[in-house]
Amino acid sequence: MSNADNPQSDAVADLSKDLAIETHDLWRTYRAGTPQQVHALRGINLTIPRSTYAALKGRSGSGKTTLLNCIGGLDRPTSGTVWVFGQEVSRMKEKQLLEFRRAQVAFIFQSFGLNPVHSAYENVELVLRIAGQSLRECHLRTMQCLELVGMTRWRHHRPDELSGGQQQRVAIARALANHPRLILADEPTGELDTETAREILALFRAIVREEGVTLLISSHDPLVRKYVERVFELQDGAL
Repeated sequence: MSNADNPQSDAVADLSKDLAIETHDLWRTYRAGTPQQVHALRGINLTIPRSTYAALKGRSGSGKTTLLNCIGGLDRPTSGTVWVFGQEVSRMKEKQLLEFRRAQVAFIFQSFGLNPVHSAYENVELVLRIAGQSLRECHLRTMQCLELVGMTRWRHHRPDELSGGQQQRVAIARALANHPRLILADEPTGELDTETAREILALFRAIVREEGVTLLISSHDPLVRKYVERVFELQDGAL
């Protein structure tokens, strides 16, 4: 039967086109010793539309980071499937995963992860150089990203000359450099004070609106609910 003869198939296909992330019966099990097993994820079924600002909420150990890692291709599920923009990430080979992460996904971490000897400008530009952009393209995109996060004034400062909030802004600029379609942020406000956390969460919202990216963060910060469009609660590895 062709899709033309099956309106339901067409409807499912159209729905999938609108989704950034889909997981189906996703399990991640770790062997903590024989015969004991730890189920970090238990049958997760998750759908997130494109250009959405969403959050994974839950206590430490609830599975938030594991789910982010499976979506971003940093970890492989024990069973089930992960789809990102219509690509089945859970079945990709390592070379395909490297290209997928390079071209479509960016990660932001609690610890910022900036190179301490490079300036804010150099931390962002390096990503573009590695991607093979011309010097002119590197400069234009670096300045564009720094301007978006409000850091052009401090572009020549090294990380140890910046506050925690400023370092996170540089990390966000770096994540944006290669025009990712999906940004995954793991506890991005965990090292920040309340006022700075508000600024970063509001900045994420502006980035989703202006850059059209899908942004999924994991957090136990209660402030998150005021800024995101969707919240998914995790407890003991289950939604």
